[in-house]
Order: sequence, then C-alpha cells, then structure tokens
Amino acid sequence: MVARLKVQYCKVIVLTSLVWILVDVCLLTYYTDCMMNSQSQSGCVSGGRERRSSGQSSSTSSAGFFGRLLPGVMKLKMTDAPGEMGRPVVIPESQKQLMKEKFKINQFNLMASDIISPNRSLSDIRMDACKRKSYPVDALPNTSIVIVFHNEAWSTLIRTIWSVINRSPWKLLEEIILVDDASERDFLGTKLEDYVASLPVQVHVERMGERSGLIRARLKGAARAKGKVITFLDAHCECTDGWLEPLMYEIYKDRKSVVCPIIDVISDESFEYITGSDMTWGGFNWKLNFRWYPVPQREVERRGGDRSLPLRTPTMAGGLFAIEREYFYEIGSYDPGMDIWGGENLEMSFRAFIRQTMVI
Repeated sequence: MVARLKVQYCKVIVLTSLVWILVDVCLLTYYTDCMMNSQSQSGCVSGGRERRSSGQSSSTSSAGFFGRLLPGVMKLKMTDAPGEMGRPVVIPESQKQLMKEKFKINQFNLMASDIISPNRSLSDIRMDACKRKSYPVDALPNTSIVIVFHNEAWSTLIRTIWSVINRSPWKLLEEIILVDDASERDFLGTKLEDYVASLPVQVHVERMGERSGLIRARLKGAARAKGKVITFLDAHCECTDGWLEPLMYEIYKDRKSVVCPIIDVISDESFEYITGSDMTWGGFNWKLNFRWYPVPQREVERRGGDRSLPLRTPTMAGGLFAIEREYFYEIGSYDPGMDIWGGENLEMSFRAFIRQTMVI
C-alpha cells in the first residue's frame, strides 16, 4: 500500500514539473517574439514587421513561435490590449487632466492614441454579401497611396501606415507616399524617415519646402506616384479588411470611375471604431457646404435593393478616394491655387461630372 502511494506521488511530481517546464518555455518564446517584433511599437504584435512576397496577402503573416504554438492564446492576448478590435480606450480618472492638455495638441485624445498598438486589430464590419465577393487581384491595377500630413501625431500616422500595409494585398500596393507639409515636430523628420525605411513595403517621404496647404501637397504626392491608380488617404485613418480590392475593381472595369470607400468614424475622445452608414451619399447645399444625405429611393431601386453594389453619388467627401493616375490629370487634377482644404471635394466632383465620370 505504501509503495503504491509513493509511485502515485512520484507521478504527480513528474507531471507537475513537466507542466511548469512547458509554461517556462512558452513564456520565454513569447518574450523572445516580443523583442524581435516590437522595434519601437507599443506592445508585441507578432509578424508585423516580417517581410512577405509581393503577392502575398497580409492575412498570412507569421505569428512567431509562440503564436504558432498557441494561436488561441496569442489571439486572446492581442485582442485584450487597449483599443483592440476597435474598442474604446478608457483613461483613468487620475490622468484625465493630462488627457485634456494633450487633447489640445492635435484636437483628439492623444493619450488614448499613444496607448493603442500601431498594429491594432479591427473587426471585419463588412456585410456578409461583401465578404462573399471575390476579385481578380492579379488583373487589378496597382496603386500609390498618397498621405499628406502637417504636425500629425506619431501614433495616428504610423497606425494609418500599418493599416494600409496589413490590410492591402501587396500585389496592389505599389508604394506609400508621405507628403510632409512643412511639419515642425522633430519626430516627423529623420526619425520618421528611418522608421519607414525599415517597413516591408516601399514608403517615400516627400517634403514641402514651405507650408503650402493640402492641395499643393497632394499634387506633389501625385507627381511622385508610379502606380496606375492614385489613392488619397488622410493621415489619421485606419483601413479595414477588404478595403482596397473593391476600389481597384471599379477602376479596372471603368478607368473613368472615381471611387470612394465608406467612411466610418474613429472617436476623437476614445478612439472607438464606429461603423458608419452605407445608406448616405454626398451632396451640398446652396452655400456649397458638403453634406451627407439619405440615399434616395431611385438609387435603392437601381441597385435592386442589393446594398453590396456600388452606390452612385453626386459628390464625394474628398478625403479618401481612388482615381486612375492618368485620368486624374486628364480631368485637370486639383487647382494648385487652392490655399486651404474644404472645396477640393466639390471641385473634383464637378470635374468628374463635366467629363461624365462615375463617382461611386
């Protein structure tokens, strides 16, 4: 009886030791992955910096040894971090005053933005009908992404870049062009150039010699572009899954199309990702102020009630859109005499209308 108890005790001790050894190995490999992948990023986002072949989708990036060993745990770890899956960031009461002071720098909650990973995850908010669509990626035109910034916050700019890299088929991504409209913050100088030089896609930084405004800065980026399509983005946005293929597909079908994505909302207070409506289109009032209006019944009927089909809109918001590079210049590009933003969207919409171009 005593001998049998001793054998059982030995089994328990050996099994417990093996469990702790396994835990130690997992912890070691986890922190090894973090050190290898962080490189100035907040938190460990596995595989974010790994280079991939040009035709490989971002969804197949390596998750590191720990991620491959326990993918469920890795996913749980990532999605529990602040702001992951588009959840709001809650600032402790003791830091609210500092948060308010930092808010004045860029007119959004900079403290919340800095807490969020540059590679933060977002939910796939597309309708099921959109998720089921497939696109001939090999036949689609490639694009140059043009992003203009002036004194932009580091965290929002880098998160914009990473969202493009992580959620775009690399075969369609010719390059990302950052146009600095005479920023005065040191971290947007050499530090930014060094950072983007290590990214897994081509990222160029263009500098305006003096403060020139959004339009002339965009024109400088367009002149630098080599892709068949120019896609303009803001410096503080985040691309979601499947964002690029539909834009390129519409231009592939008709090179005269000017294509805009649905623009969702990122809260300036908490950086919560808020899904926008797909049943509004762009218009303007008699003061030439851009406004969103409900989609009229005639457009609903034209699409046969299928909300996954492109929506034809009279005017566009202007901050985010794609246009074939050569056609951009055929319709006159932007008026370089425009000093401030706010009218370029109507200008481009009117140019498209005069040339009988489809804005969708």
